[in-house]
Amino acid sequence: MDIESVRRSYARWAPIYDLTFGNMTGRGRRRVVGTLNRLGGRVLEVGVGTGLSLPQYLPRVEVTGIDASAEMLAKAREKVAELGLTNVRDLSVMDARSMMFPDASFDHIAAIHIMSVVPEPERVMAEMTRVVRPGGTIIIVNHFSSDKGALLLAERVFAPLAGLIGWHSDFERGRVLSTPGLRLIEEAHLPPFGMMTLLRLRRD
Repeated sequence: MDIESVRRSYARWAPIYDLTFGNMTGRGRRRVVGTLNRLGGRVLEVGVGTGLSLPQYLPRVEVTGIDASAEMLAKAREKVAELGLTNVRDLSVMDARSMMFPDASFDHIAAIHIMSVVPEPERVMAEMTRVVRPGGTIIIVNHFSSDKGALLLAERVFAPLAGLIGWHSDFERGRVLSTPGLRLIEEAHLPPFGMMTLLRLRRD
């Protein structure tokens, strides 16, 4: 999908995202934020969406969020204002393939259920690697394509509908793990049924 297709898709989802995909993806989001709360520092959340994770960060974690969808970010800004989340420093509409941040701007980066959504995920991975400091980590939660069983069949059925549903069901894990300068330090399969995978990578 191109960036405009992504924006149109998530403009449609924005009013109901929290009650639909938000509920489905809550476990992975809590796992990521729990890790980042322990690590602390400056965090960039790429694809922050409606800001579902923002209230979960501890006050000592400084959070910046970006998203391609202005409609989704409007929901996130409402949460920040209503809850008085002073540790959320900025929420900006931005293309993750070309971020407006200097090199090594962040200690850690979260990319929660977005890698199979963004156009050119290899470019997004390269940009995340650029803006995280050496020794910092990038934590990704995503569904990756299966190589057998019922999940593989379902992925093939839904793959042609990417533009409508807003994500690629047949996204390959290697597109994330082949990024130069990153080393995999943690991998976990998350409920339900291990459909989602958490990958934590460190920038060397």
